[in-house]
Amino acid sequence: MITANELRNLFIDFFTKKHEHAKISGASLIPENDPTVLFTTAGMHPLVPFLMGERHPGGKRLVNVQKCVRTGDIEEVGDNTHLTFFEMLGNWSLGDYFKEEAIKMSFEFLTSSRADGGLGIDLKDLAVTCFTGDENAPRDDESAGIWRSLGVSDDRLAFLGKADNWWGPAGQTGPCGPDTEIFYWTGDGEAPTVFDPEDARWVEIWNNVFMQYFKNDKGEFLPLEQTNVDTGMGLERVLAVLNGKKSAFETELFEELIEEVRMLGRYDKELSDEEREAERIIVDHVRAATFMLGDPVPLSPSNNDQGYVLRRLIRRAIRYGRELGIEGFFMRKLAGIVVKNYGEFYGELLENQERIFEEMANEETRFGQTLDRGMGVLKKEMERLSGEKSKGIMAFADDFVFDMFATYGFPLEMTLEEMKKKGWISNDKDLNVLTNNFNQNFEKHQALSRAGADKKFSGGLADHHEETVKLHTATHLLHQALKDVLGDEINQKGSNITQERLRFDFNFERAMTAEEKAQVEEIVNSQIKAALPVSYEEMTVEEAQAKNAIGLFGAKYGEVVKVYKMGEGAMRGENVFSMEICGGPHVANTLELGTFKIAKEESVGSGVRRIKAVLK
Repeated sequence: MITANELRNLFIDFFTKKHEHAKISGASLIPENDPTVLFTTAGMHPLVPFLMGERHPGGKRLVNVQKCVRTGDIEEVGDNTHLTFFEMLGNWSLGDYFKEEAIKMSFEFLTSSRADGGLGIDLKDLAVTCFTGDENAPRDDESAGIWRSLGVSDDRLAFLGKADNWWGPAGQTGPCGPDTEIFYWTGDGEAPTVFDPEDARWVEIWNNVFMQYFKNDKGEFLPLEQTNVDTGMGLERVLAVLNGKKSAFETELFEELIEEVRMLGRYDKELSDEEREAERIIVDHVRAATFMLGDPVPLSPSNNDQGYVLRRLIRRAIRYGRELGIEGFFMRKLAGIVVKNYGEFYGELLENQERIFEEMANEETRFGQTLDRGMGVLKKEMERLSGEKSKGIMAFADDFVFDMFATYGFPLEMTLEEMKKKGWISNDKDLNVLTNNFNQNFEKHQALSRAGADKKFSGGLADHHEETVKLHTATHLLHQALKDVLGDEINQKGSNITQERLRFDFNFERAMTAEEKAQVEEIVNSQIKAALPVSYEEMTVEEAQAKNAIGLFGAKYGEVVKVYKMGEGAMRGENVFSMEICGGPHVANTLELGTFKIAKEESVGSGVRRIKAVLK
């Protein structure tokens, strides 16, 4: 048996104590200045600038545990494999070691005994895959040869194509390369002699990505000057397989949550597949929502972007709670278990627990009102059509059931249940027709959303386009100008930058006046015209605070951080207009920016305002 804390600590200690890696803090779940994704989706995501060649304050060998959220498979949660929130254990080489050392370190950690700082896995339970090669890159015989030297037989080594053994680029262009994946046998009895990658009993537990190419806008794959290694090991998955569990939901990470759900639902019985799925959805979504609410970059339920995902998770958990017979408010209680169990490792959950509980309770109240309102609309429509009841479901518009969901947030299952109670649905055929209509409309909605997302999410940390860099620098000027006009208690609550505009969220209780907005614009433009030099220094967080640098000091920074300043003094306020902890990149002089203009100022939630601005 191994616990989650033991696994985290073993991984970190192995790389820091045995292989001279610097432990770095995990990044926020909300990516800073990066519109390419709504959430941090992998351990490498916050490190993109350094994978592109920026120097990391921690050095060239790094290791950490990163909180991640992936939202593409929310509808799949409830089976044995899908999770919304997960922890990724990762180690990186930024232009230091490459394939041989990376593979040997992975092998050592997996197979050395617990006493020697490893996981103690027997080689006979492991198999690996390597890239088979194509017209863009050769077969990865180098990685395969290294595995063979470590005792992996050809029977346990498979070569697969780009769909399985290639990473990137994240966009149309960027760094990319082959990877080698490590699989663990989870079936009954001894592992078969010959590895079959299609056999689901072989579970991937670790991936080593070798970034050695750059795909340019012509589709050419060119060798990178700086080759990198990016590895990832999903904590939940590894914890499950090492403890002989079929899924993460059977591990300690969810055990107490599931017990509480069963107590709240007052049931102790053999569950149907649907009930077990509902149970898993609740605990998965509560865990993810708790981490979102407790993040150092505050997030509230809303109808936009990350806030919409958060709202959807909370409301989906509540809906499935009702299906299991849970009465009254229950989300706050479950969130308390998450805070208790994770607070030791993720201190931000303890620091922000009152906010977590308040937001969870408020959203539960709001959703109750939404359900009441939706029920009113549904009953009114059934009454309006009562004269056509002989037509059954044909009396309703084709998109009615979906409209109840999209417009009023009223769940499909509850609409169908109420229509059945009132005699509008008479058989399974009616149920299938309405469900199919809903699914068709939902797929159209998803297609439109994906198209909008593809258009929206261009840019980000990996985007060093001239306009993006300028707007990043302008964001620092805006942040300080807001403090000067509205008060020093103003702090960043979110940021999003594309090549066209910047978006900056900050804490403030009311709408800004026209005079205040004009004053902010005047301050920013005066600093642009002042031709302030932009530079950075590396220092400890304590030194940055002593110099009055702006930063999210509730967040976990590494021991050494970059502090960008605009001006020529030693600390903010002394010939320095702005001084802020940031990874960059920025322009060399503010005069490069042009003219700053606020395009819009609006509310995005209780106590949070948003500014959208452009440079002309």
